[in-house]
Amino acid sequence: MNKYITELIGTFFLVLTIGCTVLAGDSGVIAPLAIGSALMVMIFAGGHISGGHYNPAVTLAVWLRGKCDTKDVIPYMISQVIGSLIAAFIVLSFVGQGKSTEITNVPAAFVAEFLFTFALAYVVLNVATSKGTAGNSFYGLAIGMTVMTGAFAVGRISGGAFNPAVAIGIATMKLVSPSQIWIHLIADLLGGAAAAAIFRMNNPSEWVTVPLPARAVTPASEAKVGI
Repeated sequence: MNKYITELIGTFFLVLTIGCTVLAGDSGVIAPLAIGSALMVMIFAGGHISGGHYNPAVTLAVWLRGKCDTKDVIPYMISQVIGSLIAAFIVLSFVGQGKSTEITNVPAAFVAEFLFTFALAYVVLNVATSKGTAGNSFYGLAIGMTVMTGAFAVGRISGGAFNPAVAIGIATMKLVSPSQIWIHLIADLLGGAAAAAIFRMNNPSEWVTVPLPARAVTPASEAKVGI
């Protein structure tokens, strides 16, 4: 249960920061810096408990990577969405509702969300789950700054969610049109899955072969599993 509470808290503060900075009209570098920093500190705070996903797309990527138990996948995602919704309603009580903005270039928004969610999940897998970077002290900074970079780069194109739970939260706050939330949900989950596939291709030493159950064993019967 402590893992799920950690995921809820981390996602809560991420979405709370997004809402309070964006709805308050903070311009320039303030919002992306605050959002990236909020994610960074929450990862450092909760990474040793839950892994510090705070994002269903990251949970999907880490699960496909083999570093998240199947039994935790759905509870993680539910906790993340609950944290996002709680934060959204608190932001609404603080500063009110935003003006729903329609995405005018849907293909561009879809690609932007896919690319930077891929980048985020790719960074997570390489700095937080790889043997080559085990025990490092920079993983939170690297992940938070990836989100900051994406917010600067394509925030005006897609809304800069890179996270299905965040997308639900910002749609609740009317920072994006609720009718277009599918763009973020689909593109972000695809980006997470693609990152896991590329990580596996680029890091064959991170995977081992083990025999299948005895009833199916033949000289060539082996299956790939994550370690």
